[in-house]
Amino acid sequence: MAPSASRSPLVLGLVFLFGAGAALAQPRGRGRPALAGFDRYAAATMRTWQVPGMAVAVVRGDSIVLAKGFGVRTLGHADSVSVRTLFAIGSATKAMTGAALAMLADDGLIRFDRPVTDYLPGFQLADPWVTREFTVADLLLHRSGVTRGDALFYGTTRSRSDLVAALRGLPRTTGFRTRFEYHNLMYIAAGEVIAAVTGGSYDDFVRRRILDPLGMREATLSVRDLVGRGDVATPHAMIGGAVRPVPWRNIDAAAASGGLNANVIEMASWLRLWINRGQVDGRRLLSEAMVTEASSPRFLVDDPTFVARLMAEEYLGYGYGWFVTTHRGRRWVTHGGHIDGMAALVSFLPAERLGVVILTNMNQVDIGVPLTRFLFDAALGLAPRDYAAEYRAAELAFDAQSRRAPAARVAGTRPSLPDDAYVGTYRNPIFGAIVIAGGPGGGLTLRL
Repeated sequence: MAPSASRSPLVLGLVFLFGAGAALAQPRGRGRPALAGFDRYAAATMRTWQVPGMAVAVVRGDSIVLAKGFGVRTLGHADSVSVRTLFAIGSATKAMTGAALAMLADDGLIRFDRPVTDYLPGFQLADPWVTREFTVADLLLHRSGVTRGDALFYGTTRSRSDLVAALRGLPRTTGFRTRFEYHNLMYIAAGEVIAAVTGGSYDDFVRRRILDPLGMREATLSVRDLVGRGDVATPHAMIGGAVRPVPWRNIDAAAASGGLNANVIEMASWLRLWINRGQVDGRRLLSEAMVTEASSPRFLVDDPTFVARLMAEEYLGYGYGWFVTTHRGRRWVTHGGHIDGMAALVSFLPAERLGVVILTNMNQVDIGVPLTRFLFDAALGLAPRDYAAEYRAAELAFDAQSRRAPAARVAGTRPSLPDDAYVGTYRNPIFGAIVIAGGPGGGLTLRL
């Protein structure tokens, strides 16, 4: 759910179908930003990164001034992306979890500066002192100092409570509150705080307090709810040097960290909430104080991978489910989402009351960053730079540097024992049973 350091190679010549999704006919606004040239720029950017389909929305003030689909839902088919096509949002869900906790704070049911154990008594980390001091804010700010442990939740059948219990076995990688260490499991724990405080489930609270009031009725927090729906994007990934469809993965256990699926119109409604400082259509869902707190840089990000992927200028900080940086001197609040076969970016400029959402059905690509910045410039009347070219050059340089890195495996070595000596069931305090078995064609397989 977090961006990885991997990059897809540049392969040109793939044919895409464009012009599939119509622009929304200005449902709430009188004007339209000067977005001339965006369609052409978007199509070229999609070709460069081999993205089959994409949906884009621009929000200004309380108006959705642009909503459009590009390309296809499934490569090789004529199923055009529309503004109602559902995509996985991935880690952009984290801002929704932060907002849900902020609503509980507005209700007086939690405080961000109180220990997690006040609300979730079973919460425990390896270090007893850190457990005692660990606050609700710490769950959201990626400063636990604990190793990520993403393999615990990815595609698991374990319950959310089991995943939270497993946190006690994760070792520290750095000091508590000293370094930025992106952590999906802490957001799962945040979802369990919401469940414990409300007496229901994370999913029910988010549906009742966020999705339904925003009119996000097609949005889901489980891939199971996508079964039988027609207008759903197919995930894609680079496999064996070619873009191929991949299955949707069930990550229900990690819904609070990255489980949202929605269309671009619904995500524009989500942006309207933030741009209008906590209210939509005259209804206040979140206090202005909490909007400011959640979207302000509460912890600085010192991870160069994240800094590079967001093209951060002056600084990169993190709030309650939002990255915070600047775009041409303006505060830029944003969060991406990367999950099997999908990538999303949700962004807004608070002072300018301007937001952009980009949803794609291609794994681990960041075209949302250059396209968002292009749209910001166009909407603000600034001369857009060729952000895609800048980003692509940086990406290729990163690839070249990675290829120069020494190989992890030492040439000329082999295992100390024959394969069958490793066959068996092992137990790990974090992952549980780990089974190593012989493969039918030789070699070994590992299953956990």
